[in-house]
Amino acid sequence: MVNAAEIASLKHDLATEAARLGFAACGIAPAAEDPLPAQRLEQWLGEGQHGEMEWMAARAHHRRSPQGLWPEARSVIALGMSYAPAHDPLALEGEGERARISVYAQGKDYHDVVKKALKALARWLVAESTKRGLGEAGVKVFVDTATVMEKPLGQAAGLGWQGKHTNLVSRAHGSWLFLGAIYTTLEFAPDVPEADHCGSCNACQTACPTDAFPAPYQLNARRCISYLTIELKGPVPIEFRKALGNRIYGCDDCLAVCPWNKFASDAAAMRAFVPRAELVAPKLAELLTLDDAGFRALFSGSPIKRIGRDRFIRNCLYAAGNSGDVGLVGQVEQMLTDPNPVVAEAAQWALAELVRAESSEVAEAQRCGASRRLPHSF
Repeated sequence: MVNAAEIASLKHDLATEAARLGFAACGIAPAAEDPLPAQRLEQWLGEGQHGEMEWMAARAHHRRSPQGLWPEARSVIALGMSYAPAHDPLALEGEGERARISVYAQGKDYHDVVKKALKALARWLVAESTKRGLGEAGVKVFVDTATVMEKPLGQAAGLGWQGKHTNLVSRAHGSWLFLGAIYTTLEFAPDVPEADHCGSCNACQTACPTDAFPAPYQLNARRCISYLTIELKGPVPIEFRKALGNRIYGCDDCLAVCPWNKFASDAAAMRAFVPRAELVAPKLAELLTLDDAGFRALFSGSPIKRIGRDRFIRNCLYAAGNSGDVGLVGQVEQMLTDPNPVVAEAAQWALAELVRAESSEVAEAQRCGASRRLPHSF
């Protein structure tokens, strides 16, 4: 029979150890299936709103619940690590010569940072369970790369709630949490799920540049800039290219406008996520010079590295086309013969946009000159 007092003590100490390892939030959720998130996942996949992310559908039966993936699991330890930014994520809006990189990708790769801390916490848990006479605990760790519904589990564990932008929102950390989970055979008492505190606010819905939210709490990934710039391998549909603006990797708009962010402090963020200076406001002209070796060198240890040079340059070309900076024409023209057809097509589009911008400037200058030459009417 499990010693209730001992496992309650272990749960308390687990939260303390999690905080020591850098986690800003920790809670316990049951490992059994919660029918509502499972039904929503099924509907979302059935409607094709996951786009080309076939891995979402491939093992949906495992994603439905922790026990669907690992029947021996009895509890889920849900964890959040803060990456609250010290600067305004929207500060570069309208600065065409600069590229915008999502806040989460400006520092070290969160997959590596969070997984390292999860593994350390799991090792501690196994050792403590044995030491306290609770037997050998089985554990499995997950961070964003497995068939795990981290956000519903985070809500069930009391870390926050799934907001209208579909991401987890915390009253203490706003929308700036990386999520991870440890499945365990230990049966901890679950925490109280967090209630929804979005109320009548719709700031995230109206902030989306591509109208990716068909309704509150629903995301059509096929319209989301994060999906378009990171997951989509082919050309971005024409209808979304202007809306990309100068965003070349991800988008923070719906997260950044959440009013709960006012309670988030960058002091709570892991040092590993402090932005690298060269990624805060990079110049498009410099990024467009990257070959494969240069791309790999610049983004070593960054989540950006996983999309590869071609997809990255594709995004930079869309941003160049939106910049109105005719000084980029020469670099864009060099990409017209790129061996990757998606890059070459992006260059064609960008060049056409820049030529159009240059023609508009010339026409405006001519109008202004003609206006100055007109005689006064008095």
